Amino acid sequence: MNSINSSEDNTPASSPRTSRSSTPGTEKDDLFDSLPAANNGKYVLVTGGLGFIGSHTVLELLKAGHNVAIVDDLSNSYSDVFSRIIKAANRHFDTHGGICPKAEFHNTDYRNKVAMSSLLDSHATGPNGSSNISGVIHFAAYKAVEESIRQPLKYYLNNINGLVDFIVLLEEYNIKTFIFSSSAAVYGNLADGSQDLREEHCVHEEETYLHHDGTDRRSQPGYTGITSPYGRTKFFGEAILSDIAKSDPSWTIIGLRYFNPVGCDVSGLLGEDPRGVPSNLLPVVVKVVTGQIPEICVYGNDWDTTDGTAIRDFIHVTDLARGHNAALFAALNGRICHGFRTFNLGGGTGYSVLEVISTMEAVTQRPVPTKIVGRRDGDVQSSVAAADRANIELGWSTKETLFDACQDTWNYLKLKGY
Repeated sequence: MNSINSSEDNTPASSPRTSRSSTPGTEKDDLFDSLPAANNGKYVLVTGGLGFIGSHTVLELLKAGHNVAIVDDLSNSYSDVFSRIIKAANRHFDTHGGICPKAEFHNTDYRNKVAMSSLLDSHATGPNGSSNISGVIHFAAYKAVEESIRQPLKYYLNNINGLVDFIVLLEEYNIKTFIFSSSAAVYGNLADGSQDLREEHCVHEEETYLHHDGTDRRSQPGYTGITSPYGRTKFFGEAILSDIAKSDPSWTIIGLRYFNPVGCDVSGLLGEDPRGVPSNLLPVVVKVVTGQIPEICVYGNDWDTTDGTAIRDFIHVTDLARGHNAALFAALNGRICHGFRTFNLGGGTGYSVLEVISTMEAVTQRPVPTKIVGRRDGDVQSSVAAADRANIELGWSTKETLFDACQDTWNYLKLKGY
């Protein structure tokens, strides 16, 4: 076990959108601890906590005063992200006062039962099975639509088998507050642009809701036209968790349906650094802006949209991370009206692929050459959230814009020397 000093920061402080990034370091295979903090001793366990969304969520959890135990096998992330999270958290507390909570990193696969049992044993607080882990946020899933079509078994083994085994293990330790990383992919071909997507469009129990036209509607369990194995793993994962919560009321489980996360933390210390070839739009735009590839492929310009390109609800990753904080707070404070509840986390506004590219061009003052190619398998026309449930029940709404996301991404890149 190696130690990292959570108050150490040799980078000069600067204004929020011009802070300096750390230099990526070599990978380490050890566990790290920040300095202890004076709080209630409870932890939040975050699987996949060094990934893009996971790292930003860990940062927001620390800012909110939670100790965090991170599990990540580094299959799609880098170990130096941990030190950057701690640095960003310490800057926050240097500015706002207080002491950074504790954070620890365990380099392991969440499916490794021996390693995970050892971790959970280290957080046991008594012989009666009690734990100082108050809740779990689960990000450790594979998430590339195209890859899931080519390698469905890889996705079912990790996203479904792994989830079931993990829940069984958590139950052994009486840890029953669970935040599940889901996806707008569960809406399948309902994402055709004819309507904003509501949680009631995809349910696991019969549900009556008030339609926007003022009439009562009834939703039936099931899905409509999910277009990829990835999307099915998210629907099946939700269904499994819904069944668990129904069978055992001591569970509180929230499924957060993401739309399209973009941007990075305003400090410039965290960003989107996937291993391998990225599949999401903005990371590919970044590769063009930084000269790593000559052009971006736009998959179809014949969609039934204003400019012919597909439309997505792009949400700043910091807003998404804050949504996890809001969900965890609601779960821990008994504010979830059902044992299992889903929430859309999106901005409620759709942007086309070409609009995102033009926004990045405006921010960077650099051209982004495009090449129109055929549609990809698994793509849908328009996916935009109705996010009023999260606003009403979680008290959460987005604060950042697409322009902010592009600006923060460009700041991150400039701090890396581009």
